[in-house]
Amino acid sequence: MAQENVKRSPSQIKYTMAKSIIRLFVFLLFLGLLFIFIMTPTSTYKHKWVPKIQAKSNSTYFGVQGFIILIYTFPSMLIATLGCVYIHITKKSNEVDNGKKHESTIWKRPLLVKGPLGIVSMTEIAFLLMLMALLVWTLANYIHNDFLAIASSPKEEDGPKIWQEKLAIVGFRLGPVGNICLVLLFFPVTRGTSVLPMFGLTSEGCIKYHIWKWRGSLLVGHVLMTAFTAHGVCFIIFWASTNQISQMLKWDKVGISNVAGEISLLAGLFLWVATIPKIRRKFFELFFYTHNLYIIFIIFFVFHIGIYFSYIMLPGFYLFMVDRYLRFLQSRRKVRLVSSRVLPCEGVELNFSKGHELSYNPTSVMFINVPSISKLQWHPFTITSNSNLEQDKLSVVIKSEGTWTQKLYQLLSNPSPIDRLQISVEGPYGPPSTNYLRHDTIVMISGGSGITPFISIIRDLIYLSTTFKCKTPNILLICSFNNTSSLSMLELILPISSTPQDISNMKLQIEAYITRDQEFKPDIPIHPQTLWFKPNPTDTPIHAILGLNSWIWLSLIISSSFIIFLIIIGIITRYYIFPIDHNTNTIFSYPLRSFLHMLIICVSVVVVASVAVLSNKKQNAKEAKQIQNMERPTPIVSPNSMIYNADREMESFPYQSLVQATNVTYGARPDLSRLLLEIKGSSVGVFASGPKQLRQNVATICSSGLVENLHFESISFTW
Repeated sequence: MAQENVKRSPSQIKYTMAKSIIRLFVFLLFLGLLFIFIMTPTSTYKHKWVPKIQAKSNSTYFGVQGFIILIYTFPSMLIATLGCVYIHITKKSNEVDNGKKHESTIWKRPLLVKGPLGIVSMTEIAFLLMLMALLVWTLANYIHNDFLAIASSPKEEDGPKIWQEKLAIVGFRLGPVGNICLVLLFFPVTRGTSVLPMFGLTSEGCIKYHIWKWRGSLLVGHVLMTAFTAHGVCFIIFWASTNQISQMLKWDKVGISNVAGEISLLAGLFLWVATIPKIRRKFFELFFYTHNLYIIFIIFFVFHIGIYFSYIMLPGFYLFMVDRYLRFLQSRRKVRLVSSRVLPCEGVELNFSKGHELSYNPTSVMFINVPSISKLQWHPFTITSNSNLEQDKLSVVIKSEGTWTQKLYQLLSNPSPIDRLQISVEGPYGPPSTNYLRHDTIVMISGGSGITPFISIIRDLIYLSTTFKCKTPNILLICSFNNTSSLSMLELILPISSTPQDISNMKLQIEAYITRDQEFKPDIPIHPQTLWFKPNPTDTPIHAILGLNSWIWLSLIISSSFIIFLIIIGIITRYYIFPIDHNTNTIFSYPLRSFLHMLIICVSVVVVASVAVLSNKKQNAKEAKQIQNMERPTPIVSPNSMIYNADREMESFPYQSLVQATNVTYGARPDLSRLLLEIKGSSVGVFASGPKQLRQNVATICSSGLVENLHFESISFTW
């Protein structure tokens, strides 16, 4: 066993109880929300429940939307707030899972591997089927009830025909179907999400739910845009066949705004077309920039349907707005880039200065912007450093594989090196907790630059082994590279540190495969070169934007901004909108009502988030000054002369241990089936990172049923 059973402390027991209570409460809230969505299209909900709930929830402060806020918006916002508290407790408890090693394994085991959805577990299939069933149920119930109403209602001779009425009903009811997809669309793209971890998920792991492909098309987004497009087409045909084509230019002060719906649909269509795989790959910047049309899409969507129904999809977008504004504030800062290691395989390692309070887990990612290359483009990269092992440094590895990364590599590998590189960052983002000690053996299988997340895992295990003297799992790293120069990636496993780390007591085995070179080529360099940068007083270390207790701060931002929004909109409704609505001659303008709600939401989020960031800025600035005073001066030796071995002089012992643990095979690919099936142990964690085909092959072996001790986990770079 990798970890012996130990007696838990009273504090750990309290943390465990608190987490269990929160998860139970969140689960009940989730079931309640799901039940409401199931009942919404039924006649029971419309004719029995709604009148009763509206009679109790309708007030002079919130009007008719008070009902929607109560049953749709408030539960989701409460789940997000509780999720922040849950993650905070998880990080504080620092628990080690000593038992129940195989709990829920069957639900995490890959069920589909090479289908159009990629690698999908049983849990993911269950949620997908639930979503599809909900969409079909919603549309079928609405259409069935409305068609019965048509059949029982008297017909006018000069009115629309039966088929025209049915067409209008189908078009109208496709709207709620698309709205359900819109409810879910923004949760995966909220990077600092507090909702997904409650269900054992992360933003980087769930981005595929936002961009899931079905035969080359986006799944959730595809269903959403298909429903909204069909919604619009049905009404255009209806208006054309009933001589009401002028309805396309309608934007009344009361009711549905057709013009706003058309603008929203056009923005969505432009965005949708740009996501076609061929266009996205060939014209990435077009795809990148057109994605910002979501702002136009959402604003005019709210104008189209009114604020009343917009509250159904508000929680996901509200949380995305909070996250997006915090990212904006963080991205305004220029961070301190200390050094870079230029790899012979056309890759670079960037080493940033970071605050000691910034903590992140292995496999975390960080988004980077280099204004000298592109002021608008942000790209995610895996963090290879360990926040405990390297308290004042944060490192990412970037392989030259695209236009942006090629420009960065050329900039840093130039014979005339630059003195400073201006960079902004967003993040880090990653899993709230990890526990690799639950396995007896960890097998990491990578292809090319897919090795980068495994560097962070190995460094984390080095920290646990050297600091806490933990018995770490046996580690087998199987990595495939195209050529010999890529072996330089292995030298990044050990960090640049003045404190040598003894890894001799770790059971580490590295099997490297060079697929294109048939033998070792001594004339090919495999050692990185280090480039140091001059400090700039305006650059700051990377800090958590909300400080040490960032998740508690985030819970306060979400809850406080939402409460402030409710108070302000309640006052405006009571003393301004309500008197107008109850005047027999006037009804308050729907577009203006929607505009006021959107404006107050934005103001509430901006004010509360800004106050939270400023509250932590003073502490971050104080620590940044201390870090700058402690940093060693920039070396005066030529950067080209600072080869990797010079930095390794103090760490020759761990470096030799690493060399001894590495076995290189030329001209062959690893026999993954043989290697995996021969591994012994009750629990073997198998992690795959790299090309899609590699991850699918590993998932196929682990899910074959030939052995029961393999537990697969895929690490994907798809953002």
